[in-house]
Amino acid sequence: MTAIDRGTIDYKNEVLRKLIHLCSLSIPTIYYYITKELALTILIPLSLFSIVMDLGRYFIPSLKKPFYDIFGFLLRDHEKNENNKKLNGATYVLLSAVIMISFFPKVIVVTAFAVLILSDTFAALIGRKFGKHKFLYKSLEGSLAFFLIGIAIVLFAPKIEHNIIEYLIGIIAVALGTIVENISSGYADDNLTIPISIGLTMWILYSILLPDLNLILNNVPL
Repeated sequence: MTAIDRGTIDYKNEVLRKLIHLCSLSIPTIYYYITKELALTILIPLSLFSIVMDLGRYFIPSLKKPFYDIFGFLLRDHEKNENNKKLNGATYVLLSAVIMISFFPKVIVVTAFAVLILSDTFAALIGRKFGKHKFLYKSLEGSLAFFLIGIAIVLFAPKIEHNIIEYLIGIIAVALGTIVENISSGYADDNLTIPISIGLTMWILYSILLPDLNLILNNVPL
């Protein structure tokens, strides 16, 4: 653990938390192969259930103990604060998926959500283990890991025409996402801010740089 990216759970539990977080990569992967309607049919009930369970632990004594017995060691301090009553990261991931799939084109959702899962995981683990140089609110090492993994995702993520401008759009969006991930702590949950900021940036840049491009992936369910 470093002096910069300390976190509020020990590093061993941070690794376990991020391994669970990596399971969320199934969301953009599966969504690529199914329709928007089917994806939301699955995710909306899951999100509602997660919200009820997450908030229920604050108000229902019989739910509180088993919830913390099972998940307590994975929760950060702000996720256990009885006064603020905040949702945990997993619930925000589901909410983020519902928002992204509801409002953004699939080509953007897949890229933005993959960056959330993979870049955020590497940023947290590398930042806490090796972070020694401060950059804004976190470590330079963690932010650099986020950016580099994000670029790798952009290189391999689906594209409409695979032209150089599409890759440039993705890289610029990842750069902004890197900053957003760094400064979100304490203000908003980065499981929301990362994909939404990347998605908005990509959509705006597509509309400016490739205004005539139809953002529909070929031979992929709508």
